[in-house]
Amino acid sequence: MQARLRPDKAAIADLASGRTWTYAQLDEYVARSAAFLADRGTRIGDRVACLSRNRAEIVVLHLACARLGAIFVPLNWRLSPAELKYLLDDAEPRLLFGDEGAAEAGFDGEPIDGLAETVAGLPVDMACAADPDRPSLILYTSGTTGRPKGAVLSERNLTETAINFTILGSVGVGSTFLCDAPMFHVIGLVTNIRPPLLNGGTVLVSDGFVPERTLHRLMDAELGVTHYFCVPQMAQALRMEATFDASRLRHLTAIFTGGAPHPEARIREWLEDDIPIVDGFGMSEAGTVFGMPVDRSIIDRKAGSVGVPTFRVEARIANDARIETAADVAGELQLRGENLFRGYWGRDEDYRAAMTDDGWFRTGDIAIRDEDGYYRLVDRKKDMFISGGENVYPAEIEAVVCRLPEVAECAVVGVPDERWGEVGYLFVVSKPDAGIDSDAILDFLDSRIARYKRPKYVGFVDALPRNAAGKVLKPDLRSFAARNLDTEQE
Repeated sequence: MQARLRPDKAAIADLASGRTWTYAQLDEYVARSAAFLADRGTRIGDRVACLSRNRAEIVVLHLACARLGAIFVPLNWRLSPAELKYLLDDAEPRLLFGDEGAAEAGFDGEPIDGLAETVAGLPVDMACAADPDRPSLILYTSGTTGRPKGAVLSERNLTETAINFTILGSVGVGSTFLCDAPMFHVIGLVTNIRPPLLNGGTVLVSDGFVPERTLHRLMDAELGVTHYFCVPQMAQALRMEATFDASRLRHLTAIFTGGAPHPEARIREWLEDDIPIVDGFGMSEAGTVFGMPVDRSIIDRKAGSVGVPTFRVEARIANDARIETAADVAGELQLRGENLFRGYWGRDEDYRAAMTDDGWFRTGDIAIRDEDGYYRLVDRKKDMFISGGENVYPAEIEAVVCRLPEVAECAVVGVPDERWGEVGYLFVVSKPDAGIDSDAILDFLDSRIARYKRPKYVGFVDALPRNAAGKVLKPDLRSFAARNLDTEQE
């Protein structure tokens, strides 16, 4: 559609290679790539895997798969060879495309470098008989516990995310997205790509997040970036750069954050600089679900909320008996709508376990909804622990600790305790030369949270362990805490 409406408009630019494709050129590139996949024996339902750092060709291959009815499978290049082999054995792709990193890891496949030259001589068939309900993408979940599962998404599901974020994120023909989120993740390959292409905007593809470089690009008036996605710790890294200049970022529609709780104190630092910092919520299985308005006064009033859903997404908060809770009462967030995934690849039992009998997807996130209809994530259901018979949500404690100006970031996990059943173990990353100790942190918490929520243990670490999506690996922290406690008891 956009190739007809605005054929000469820049659709996608690869910042690493310096190459740019207009909508007409991108449409032709996708068509030739689809012909190449077909020539290599790819048929409806076949999987095409890709192991590569961000580049425009990843978008092209995904769209080419959609035209053929094949299923694109982007792989996490940060995984070990053994972990990657598990994913490849699970997906059983007909073809694997890879960059030099794939070869170094011992995986042979089609080179993704030079794809444009490889397909240049192939015939162009602009026909597209894609079935919107046919799967076109498998995104493997981050696997913070157990083996990763492949969430199967159809073109209809992906289009719903494009529509939902268009509404929530004020996306239009003049929008320019800078994408350095990894394209094996829903933010990188879906939310950063589908909304601007749906609306005739422009996508700038970066090969990765480098704080100084990313900040320079965001401040570059010639690039004209309007939309940027990151996790909260990436946003904080931008602020810590020596060249940070808020006045050169005010052309942004907003910086959009998700993937982890965002402390209110950090949000308000951006607002004080007159820059909207817009929290939202999404996941591989559902795409974009919630988003805050691009309105600084509302963000300030509702800081810590992940916003509201569009009219295309149904959301409810339910207790264990599947009864919807009242406003401001915590429960599991459950979703229903055309945005929801089609299943987990080869794992029907896991899919059935994730769905309620009445057709709602159980996210595993604990949330509350206020009287104005704004949602706030309390914590992951699996991260909650019970101390002295009371539910304790680590994210609530973490948000309070992060109000301390000396704290860069923190995480809380539950550990066994003979008296209370479980207690909190707080891990803190302090800012350089902060000079804060555990007593000061606990004293700060005394007047701000209930006594049963107060962590029993505090440990200082150089960095929090995270997966490729930026989420804190709390199982690793629990193991570390258990080792520390065992050593102390010895």
